[in-house]
Amino acid sequence: MTKMLITGGAGFVGQRLLDRVLGAAALTVSDVQGGTAEVTVDEVVCLDVAEGARRDPRVRYVVGDISRREVVDACLDADTGIVFHLAAVVSGSAEADLELGQRVNLDGMRHLLARCASLGHQPMFVFSSSIAVFGVGMPARVTDETQPMPLLSYGAQKLCGEIMVHDHIRRGVIRGGSLRLPAVIVRPGSPNGAATGFSSAVWREPLAGRAYALPVPRETRMWCASPRVVTAALLHALSLTPSQWSPWPALNLPGLSLSMQDCVEALDRATGLGHTVGEDLDPVITPMSRTWACDFDTPRALALGFERDANADAMLRAYVEDHPEEIRVPLNEGPGGL
Repeated sequence: MTKMLITGGAGFVGQRLLDRVLGAAALTVSDVQGGTAEVTVDEVVCLDVAEGARRDPRVRYVVGDISRREVVDACLDADTGIVFHLAAVVSGSAEADLELGQRVNLDGMRHLLARCASLGHQPMFVFSSSIAVFGVGMPARVTDETQPMPLLSYGAQKLCGEIMVHDHIRRGVIRGGSLRLPAVIVRPGSPNGAATGFSSAVWREPLAGRAYALPVPRETRMWCASPRVVTAALLHALSLTPSQWSPWPALNLPGLSLSMQDCVEALDRATGLGHTVGEDLDPVITPMSRTWACDFDTPRALALGFERDANADAMLRAYVEDHPEEIRVPLNEGPGGL
């Protein structure tokens, strides 16, 4: 039995990950000898700026600021064997407020790794990095050999986090690595500060019965994955041994390269509401979107057992199935419908 920490545990991905952990009889986790073991999680600490909705006697919410060392220290102890580090100031917010992004994304990571090092038993550590580490001078298709060159502050901070994780693995104080997440769609509820939020809103808003205006041209492409695929990837990462993470413990996750037009067409097949999506180009987000890597070749992650979504229709269907309370429009049936 072991204890787990999820930073950002009250957030969208954090709560889905929590559900998966609580629903699993055991997790397959790489051990310090380089093999794997079945581990039962008996307590999950969720550190965030607010409490999550999930209630379970195995869950303890800690409301606090990850950039404060004493808050982080109180969340980990000798029984903590697994850490998922999801907490972050996201893309648009990190670009708008450099001090805030550095304080949370860099100081928070520094405090977390220092506390892990003090435990003395090499906890498993999985960091949710981002494809935002790619930005400047990228090829048409990013490969596993493409070197990260972030253009924006968020990507730079995520890359710094990857380097810090690698250094602590090298020093033998943690195990694990970093996963470079695609844009995670569809996020229900209110938008967060991510500049990529339109990739969720293009489906979420029309499905809730609201017209939506894209802040980017319809030909804008995104590297995307569903919450189902991303949470499965986070858990699968626990099972990777050091030799599988080698030579650099950071992986580009599989995804789909979808244009906003692809998303509108999938919406139209499902609901006939493609006409409710317009354009109102944002002078900040539109040029920012042109810097993002939008197509990847990920043979390394696929060979290690990570999976991708089948297509845009399957991603939209997963959102409808997982969040029926958000759906306010009739859905088509038959081929292409839901």
